[in-house]
Amino acid sequence: MERAERTDRTTSDRSKRSLALVTGAASGIGKALASIVARNGHDLLLIDVDEEPLAEHADRLADVHGVWTEPLALDLTADGAVDRIDDRLAAIDGRVDVLCNNAGVPVYGRFTETDFDDERAMIELNVVATTALTKRIAPRMVDRGHGHILHTASLAGVVPVPTAAIYGATKAYVRSFSLALATELRGTGVTVTTLCPGETNTAFLTRGGMDRSAIPGRRLQSPRSVAEVAYQGMIAGDRVVVPSQWDRLRYILGKLLPEAISARITERFWSG
Repeated sequence: MERAERTDRTTSDRSKRSLALVTGAASGIGKALASIVARNGHDLLLIDVDEEPLAEHADRLADVHGVWTEPLALDLTADGAVDRIDDRLAAIDGRVDVLCNNAGVPVYGRFTETDFDDERAMIELNVVATTALTKRIAPRMVDRGHGHILHTASLAGVVPVPTAAIYGATKAYVRSFSLALATELRGTGVTVTTLCPGETNTAFLTRGGMDRSAIPGRRLQSPRSVAEVAYQGMIAGDRVVVPSQWDRLRYILGKLLPEAISARITERFWSG
């Protein structure tokens, strides 16, 4: 009830302020992004499948930063998920000025040993949900002549990733889609930024079995540092953001080296 009362008191002037929509907002990079977006004065519609931590984070951001926040606990892979988001936006007279498509999951392991149901769910979230939500929001931004879109890809989307083949492929899709869309939308007032972080110290690494890789403990970045650079790059309209110098080197090498060599290096790095 407390949240409903707060929402009722602030909805009347909500449409006067910039609204950001952040997916995967209850943990990791998405949670840090939501904090930074709120700190910069944006109201927030926060999406995540984990209801309780999402609501707690939304309340905290409203209290600390004085912005309007709304948590929407939602499985983005469910039928009608984007329609539910649209319904909520209509109810609050919300025009999305900032879209952060951050929700994602990994699946780690050799392709012949991993579970296809897990991989299909990952493709639905990392690829289909990201595309569907962008398809719904981006045309409205173009019609208004203003907007920022941030898509969380990964360094795993730059080179082939043995032992995370499908995960890397989903992030390669996000990167390619985002770069192409950024070119399509140039001159419209809408920017598209691709975030390509390296390994980050979040619970993400323990999902999908990725904690069995060699990654944990190796140059892990904090979610806050990644989100800070991502937000600044998005507002500046940068096409690609790679948060650290080490990862920028890896990004460049990944594009320059022959793919067979890149894949073998990545296999050693991720093999555990």
